Amino acid sequence: MRILVCGGAGYIGSNMTAMLTAEGYEPVVFDNLSTGHRRAVGHADLVQGDLADYELLVKTLKKYKIEAVMHFAALIEVGESVQNPLKYYHNNVSCTQTLLSAMEAAGAQKLVFSSTAAVYGRPERVPITEDSPKKPINPYGETKWAAERMCYYQSQTGKLRYASLRYFNACGAGNNASLGEDHRPESHLIPLTIQAAMGKRPQIPIYGTDYPTPDGTCIRDYIHIDDLCRAHLLALGKLDQSCELIYNLGNSEGYSVREVIETVKKVSGKDFKVVAADRRPGDAPVLTSDATKAKNELGWKTKLPELEKIVATAWQWHNEHPDGYPD
Repeated sequence: MRILVCGGAGYIGSNMTAMLTAEGYEPVVFDNLSTGHRRAVGHADLVQGDLADYELLVKTLKKYKIEAVMHFAALIEVGESVQNPLKYYHNNVSCTQTLLSAMEAAGAQKLVFSSTAAVYGRPERVPITEDSPKKPINPYGETKWAAERMCYYQSQTGKLRYASLRYFNACGAGNNASLGEDHRPESHLIPLTIQAAMGKRPQIPIYGTDYPTPDGTCIRDYIHIDDLCRAHLLALGKLDQSCELIYNLGNSEGYSVREVIETVKKVSGKDFKVVAADRRPGDAPVLTSDATKAKNELGWKTKLPELEKIVATAWQWHNEHPDGYPD
């Protein structure tokens, strides 16, 4: 099966491309390289283009006889989405509409969509189930929810079969620790803390130390990138029997900010400065997933749930790529 991987030069997309290749699929990467890295694509065919380019999308889908699409080409920074909401509505909503239109024109009916736990906003209770109220609190979450609804209504026409996978916190390095996180600028806790351990940052701030949690810091659900990608393969296979699939993807267990920092110190053998800072607006004390549905319906099981093993893969990648991917 030939799969178009939109955003396949990014962190999650490149890991997905590698796993598809290893499993005997034929992935084709579609990426504008605005945040992705050509070196992360590997040997897969790369079409450099933007999701706003309808004609190029149709041409690519037809040329490669694409049977299914995986869509990772979203903007993901919450803070930026608040500062520049129109940018997020254009990329995450308008460009998704263009992709769906191109798929319809080319006769490609299967889509695995990269969604997010941000569609839930501040949950009324945790762990979060798929039926929890959808109350996004920022443009990032709003645009992802709008894209999900667009997929739903398109599926009702009989022209689309889609799986919407709501991630919690993807992390670690996949494909035998050969593909890691290289966001520029970086905003994710594990790579930021690793950079501090490598001496690339003077300190790590903890935003809020008085939350109602065992150590006073926020608790989040971290899932290794290999486990995340494996769920995509299972969801793709199940689309033969369903026109709509919705799953949370997480470990169902949470780790606090302090636990992440201490784990990086343990894995790296390095000490670094940690400072307390004010809470950030909108941060919930605890955000963890209930991934029971994915486990029961897909037969999915996380193979690397332990934080220390997740951090170890990330530490390996960052040490082998101290400056990230070469430009």
